[in-house]
Amino acid sequence: MFEKSQKAYSEAKDVIPGGVDSPVRAFTSVGGTPPFIQKGQGAYIYDIDGNKYLDFVQSWGPLIFGHCNKEIEDAVIETVKKGLSFGAPTELETQLAHEIVDMHDNIDKVRFVSSGTEAVMSAIRLARGVTKRDDILKFEGCYHGHSDSLLVQAGSGLATFGTPSSPGVPADLTKHTLLCEYNNVENLKQCFKDSKDIACIIIEPIAGNMGLVPASAEFLKACRDLCDEHGALLIFDEVMSGFRASLTGAHGIVETSADIVTFGKVIGAGMPVGAFASSSKIMDHLSPDGAVYQAGTLSGNPVAMAAGLVSLKKLKANPEIYDDLSAKAIKLTQGLKKVAQDNNIPMVVDTRGSMFGFFFNENQPMNIKEVATSDFERFSTFHSEMLKRGFYFACSQYETGFISTVMTDDDIDNCIKAAHEVMEIL
Repeated sequence: MFEKSQKAYSEAKDVIPGGVDSPVRAFTSVGGTPPFIQKGQGAYIYDIDGNKYLDFVQSWGPLIFGHCNKEIEDAVIETVKKGLSFGAPTELETQLAHEIVDMHDNIDKVRFVSSGTEAVMSAIRLARGVTKRDDILKFEGCYHGHSDSLLVQAGSGLATFGTPSSPGVPADLTKHTLLCEYNNVENLKQCFKDSKDIACIIIEPIAGNMGLVPASAEFLKACRDLCDEHGALLIFDEVMSGFRASLTGAHGIVETSADIVTFGKVIGAGMPVGAFASSSKIMDHLSPDGAVYQAGTLSGNPVAMAAGLVSLKKLKANPEIYDDLSAKAIKLTQGLKKVAQDNNIPMVVDTRGSMFGFFFNENQPMNIKEVATSDFERFSTFHSEMLKRGFYFACSQYETGFISTVMTDDDIDNCIKAAHEVMEIL
C-alpha cells in the first residue's frame, strides 16, 4: 500500500535530516511511513503509490479553496510568466496590503515577509524597539516559529524565565523570555510581577499547535489589561487562524484587540509568505521610516502576492463561505464525537470556523498540560487506520485540522462512517 513511499522515505533520509524538511512530517507521533504526495486536486491528495486521501491538513491551513483552485492557479501562472522575483517593489504588494488593512480596524500598515517564523520574529523585534524593553512573555504550548528566543521550555516554578528547549540555542538568548501557562490568569499576573521589563505578550488567541485550544475571553482580556497597565504591547499570532477562523481571524471572534498581528499561510494561498501589521504609530518605527531594522530579499514575492490577492478577494466577496466551512467542521467533529460515544470512547471536540480539533480525553483541555492527559496511543491508532481508509488527518495530536470549501457533505459522511469502523477496533 505504501511501497513507493517507503522507498522514497528511505532515499530521502540519505540526503535530508530525518527524510523531511519539517519534523512533524516524519510521522513520529503516529508511526508508519509518511505518504509521499504526488499531487492534489480539490479536497483530495494523491501519493506516489496511487492512494487517494480526503485532506484535512490542507497544507496546514492555507488552502481554504482546496488544491489547484483554478482562479488562484491562473493568477500564479500569469504572474510567473512575468518573472519569479525582482527584489524590487511591485503593485501587487500594495494591493494585497490594502485588502488586509481594509478588513481590520486595528491595523493601518503591513510588512510582508516569507514565513510565519519571520513574521513573529520581526514583530517581537518591533515591539522591543517601540517599548525599549527586552523581556517577552509567551505561553506553554503556543508555537511561534523556531527563532531562538521562542524555543523555550518551562522551569520548575509557575512563572519563570525560559531555558532553551533545543540544542544550539544559547541560554543568553532565552533569558529574556518569560513562560506562562495558557489560560491561567493568576500565572499571567505573576509574570508581570516577576519582570518590570516586559516589551510584549505573544499569544495564539486560537492555539493550533497543541491541538485546537482557544484562549478564553477572560484570559485574553487579562492579557490586554495587563499590557495596557504596564506599557507592554499585545501581539496576536494569527499565522494559522488569520482568515481561517473567520474573515478577520480571531479578531472577528473575540472582543480583545491586539497591538500587532502576525499573518501567514492563508494570505499566500499556499505560497511561502508571512506578514506583520499594526497601527501607523507602531509601524512607523520600522526601517526605512524608523530605526527598527528588518529586511528580506524575497519579501513581497510577486507570485505569492498574486496567489494571496485572489484568495482574499474571493473570501471578501463571499463571506458566507465561513458559515458553510463552520457548519462542515461542526458536522465532522460532532459526528466523530457521537461515534466515539457509541463505542464508549471518551472524546472532546472543538471548532473555530474551519479549524477543528479533537482529543481522546474525558475533559476539554485548556492548556498544554491538560492536552498531555489525552490518550496519544489511541490517537495514533486512529490516525493510522483512518489513513488506510483514505482520510488524511494531521499526523500529531498537537496539530489542528482544517476544512476546505471543496469538501462536500458526502465527504464528511464517508469520513464519519470510516471512523465508526475504526472506533470499533479502538
